[in-house]
Amino acid sequence: MKLVLPAHIRGSLALRIALASVLFGILVAGGTVAVGLWNLSHQLDERAALEMQGRRELLVNILQTIPTVAAVGESRDHHFGHLFIGHDDLHLALQDAGTGKVLAAFSDTATQSVPALSHALSAPDTMHAWIAPGGKRFGGWHGSVKIADGSEVEYYLSVDRHRDTALLAGFTKTTLLALPWLLVLVPVGAGLIARAGLAPVLKFRRLAASIGTKSLDRRIAQADLPSELADMAMEFNGMLSRIDDGYRQLEEFSGDLAHEMRTPVATLLGRTQVALSRSRSAAELREVMEGNVEELERLSALINDMLFIARADHDDSPIQAEAVDLVLEAQRVADYLSLVADEKGVQILVQGRAPTIPGDRLLVERAITNLVSNAIRHAFANSTIGIEIHSIGAETTLAVTNEGEGIEPAHLGRVFDRFFRADQGRSREAGGSGLGLAIVRSIANAHRGSASVRSEPGRTTFTLAFPGEARDSIEPRGPQMTET
Repeated sequence: MKLVLPAHIRGSLALRIALASVLFGILVAGGTVAVGLWNLSHQLDERAALEMQGRRELLVNILQTIPTVAAVGESRDHHFGHLFIGHDDLHLALQDAGTGKVLAAFSDTATQSVPALSHALSAPDTMHAWIAPGGKRFGGWHGSVKIADGSEVEYYLSVDRHRDTALLAGFTKTTLLALPWLLVLVPVGAGLIARAGLAPVLKFRRLAASIGTKSLDRRIAQADLPSELADMAMEFNGMLSRIDDGYRQLEEFSGDLAHEMRTPVATLLGRTQVALSRSRSAAELREVMEGNVEELERLSALINDMLFIARADHDDSPIQAEAVDLVLEAQRVADYLSLVADEKGVQILVQGRAPTIPGDRLLVERAITNLVSNAIRHAFANSTIGIEIHSIGAETTLAVTNEGEGIEPAHLGRVFDRFFRADQGRSREAGGSGLGLAIVRSIANAHRGSASVRSEPGRTTFTLAFPGEARDSIEPRGPQMTET
């Protein structure tokens, strides 16, 4: 049968700990009392047996000096009187082993012991417990000994155990009187211990309850926490840091997205309002519509790029894999962008060899295109852009290097962020949407690879790293590239 706890107990860790401590305390207390009673009884039995052993040895010596069976009853006080000195709780009965006749009984209890201990002759070296008709508890010895003439006499030697019984009863009574107080003390102590032990957990709860969007920078101090909770606090603080970073990025992203969308929307609205302010010819309206189409295309491209990044960052499904030749894809991109490069007098040079990698060809091509377009945009006139492909162990890298103004060290950690531009004064037409490098990083992450940048005055290198062996997670399906 399954024990079902009340809801308020199931929901409280402190109550669970306190209840478990109470049950454990009761089991320990009960076990201790039981062991104590058993041990005390055992010790009393051993003491009584030891004392009776001495009395029995004295009795045997006395019987061995008696000449005949008849002399046993005739001189009992003379022979056995000093056996009972200081031992008024002893009871002795003597019996002729041959005839079964009781030769001497020094008390009524001694007479009662004969039938009670008659079965104990087979174990003469052991004290046996027996109970008199009145309910008193006795311990007795039953044995036989040969007297001087060779006749055998059986003896029944018993001791009254009422003092031992009274001691055990007193111990039991004291224990039962103390047990209720113990049962009260244990829950109180268990509750205090549970509350003190869970104080750091309560601190966690209060901190979690106090955290909002304006207080994500708060952390739990680990100095005074026990080792188990210190690890939890470290993980909790790490979680808060990640949430804080994500929230700040989301705020920046929301602001940047609003800013990026405001320009084309404002342009569309202004051009349309001006066109409607007075009568226009068909040619003039066509010119306005063509301008609106251009802005709408930019806005559509921005939305598609944002959807792609969001899908790539949050979709855990594998990408659409095939064997991709990075050298071939880099050459295709170089040929495709050669006209744009020629306008600045820039030459694109592809070098290196590497085995194919498992990946999505269109996504890889888009990442290379974004890197080369970015390199052309920032390259000095009449310079060379190098695309180098290498394979090192199980990793294949593609590096795009251009000669141009370097990236400030303070900006290197943010160049792959959405909408980030090192030159904040650069217009969208000159600097793009600010999503190109963010898309590159998303594509690298989707391939379980990485994107990095190195820059120094006059030279900047962006590097894509791809795993050179197929992985279980790179299989058909995944984020698809949207043509813009």
